[in-house]
Amino acid sequence: METFNTFADRMKNIGVMNYLKISLQHALYLLHHGMLKDAKRNLSEAETWRHGENTSSREILINLIQAYKGLLQYYTWSKKKMELSKLDKDDYAYNAVAQDVFNHSWKTSANISALIKIPGVWDPFVKSYVEMLEFYGDRDGAQEVLTNYAYDEKFPSNPNAHIYLYNFLKRQKAPRSKLISVLKILYQIVPSHKLMLEFHTLLRKSEKEEHRKLGLEVLFGVLDFAGCTKNITAWKYLAKYLKNILMGNHLAWVQEEWNSRKNWWPGFHFSYFWAKSDWKEDTALACEKAFVAGLLLGKGCRYFRYILKQDHQILGKKIKRMKRSVKKYSIVNPRL
Repeated sequence: METFNTFADRMKNIGVMNYLKISLQHALYLLHHGMLKDAKRNLSEAETWRHGENTSSREILINLIQAYKGLLQYYTWSKKKMELSKLDKDDYAYNAVAQDVFNHSWKTSANISALIKIPGVWDPFVKSYVEMLEFYGDRDGAQEVLTNYAYDEKFPSNPNAHIYLYNFLKRQKAPRSKLISVLKILYQIVPSHKLMLEFHTLLRKSEKEEHRKLGLEVLFGVLDFAGCTKNITAWKYLAKYLKNILMGNHLAWVQEEWNSRKNWWPGFHFSYFWAKSDWKEDTALACEKAFVAGLLLGKGCRYFRYILKQDHQILGKKIKRMKRSVKKYSIVNPRL
C-alpha cells in the first residue's frame, strides 16, 4: 500500500494537468481498501487544488471530489445517528451527540447538493442526501430532489431514480394515483422489476377500468422474462386475476394479451417437460401454472393434463376446483 501511495503522489506531481483525476482515483482506491481517513485526507487536498484552467470538466471533477468527501461524511453521520438512537433524550450526552450529528449532516449536504444538480447517475449521493433531509423532517425538499432526479429530461434514463421516488412516496403514504404514475414509468423501463407485482396490486384495486386492464398486461409482462418463470407470486396473481376477469366478461382483455404470446408461451411455460419438472420441484407452483395453462389453452393442454393426473393428498381438492373452473372459464371454451 505504501508503494502505491508513493506512486500515486508521484503521478500527481508529474501529471499536474490531471492532478484532480489522479487524486480522485487514488481516493477511490483507498476507499476500496477501507482506508477512510486517508481517502478523506486525499479528497480534502484535491479540493483545495487551484492550478490549471477553469473548464467544465474541471468543475465536474471538483464536484465529484466534494461529493465523495460528502459520502464519507455521510458515513460518519450514519454512525453518529446510530449512536444517538441508542441514547435516551434525558441522557447527559444526548445533546452533544445530536449537535455532532447535525454538524456532519450540514457538511455532507453542502458537499453533495452541487453534484446531484448536474445531469448524471448519482444514486449513492442522492440516497444519502435524501435520507438526511428526511431525518430532519424536510420531506418537501426530499421529494423535490427525488422528483428532479427521476423526471428531469437532462438526466439519463435511470430505473433507480423512479424506485427511490416510489419508495419515498410510499413511506409518505401518498395517494394510489401518485404511486401508479411513478411505477408506470418504471414498468416502461424494466417490465420485469420485482416492484411490478406491487404495481399490479395497485392497478387491480383501482376503480378505473384502464388501470385494471393494465394490471393484466403487467402480469403477462413479468412472466415474459426467463428470470421470472419460477415466481410463484406472479403465477398466483395471474391465475386469480384471469379467473376474475373472465368472470367479469372481459374476455377481450385476455385475448389481446394472449394473441401475441400463443405461439411461444406454450413451449416457454407449458410444455410436458416443464409440467414434470415443476411438479417435482414445487407442487404449489405447478398447480398455479396448470390453472393458467388450462384457462389459456383449454383442458387439452399437456401441462394441465399432467398436473390433473397427479395424486396429491393435500392439493387434491384444489386440483378438482381448478378442473371445474377451467371447464367453465377457459378462453377456448366456445360458451365464452
